Amino acid sequence: MFSTLRTAYKKDPALRGIKTAEVLLYPGVHAIWLHRIAHPLYRLHIPFIPRLMSQLSRFLTKIEIHPGAKIGKSFFIDHGIGVVIGESAEIGNNVMMYHGVTLGGHGWWADEKGSKRHPTIEDDVTLGIGCSVLGPVTVGKNSKIGAHALVINDVPPDSIIVSELAYKIVSLGRDVSGEDIRKIKIPPKEWFDEKWQ
Repeated sequence: MFSTLRTAYKKDPALRGIKTAEVLLYPGVHAIWLHRIAHPLYRLHIPFIPRLMSQLSRFLTKIEIHPGAKIGKSFFIDHGIGVVIGESAEIGNNVMMYHGVTLGGHGWWADEKGSKRHPTIEDDVTLGIGCSVLGPVTVGKNSKIGAHALVINDVPPDSIIVSELAYKIVSLGRDVSGEDIRKIKIPPKEWFDEKWQ
């Protein structure tokens, strides 16, 4: 339990000085604590109670972690609202996750009951705001998934995945030409240097 607090303090630049006690108010910390209790009960095949705990956690924190998900050490969820972590998801050590992240499956029409339907996130991965990692894919060690990126294939270790930047289709009330709309833009490389961690 104390390791979760230490991880939050280490990874959140807002926690300094007198504000350090605020870590006790973080929904990500509460969700991880409740999961650390629910998961062993789930592994013992205790019915109802682990799922009840995960739903209580969801109600209190707006973070949904299935009690079957496997989560490593030094995991931190910043802000947390809208996070969904599926039953067969596996999260390694020292993973940083921002709000709105989904570690989900492909859907009932594609996933078989009892199969590995959710992603494996290896050690030292950062999952940016609103990204979705879907299906039984693996995100390799030390990778970064940028904001709102959609990942449906394996990501090799030491990779950076980003989504295309938004572009204008109307500017100052006038349509933007088709040529300008087709230009692909990605975030500048400086966004993903060492400071991004």
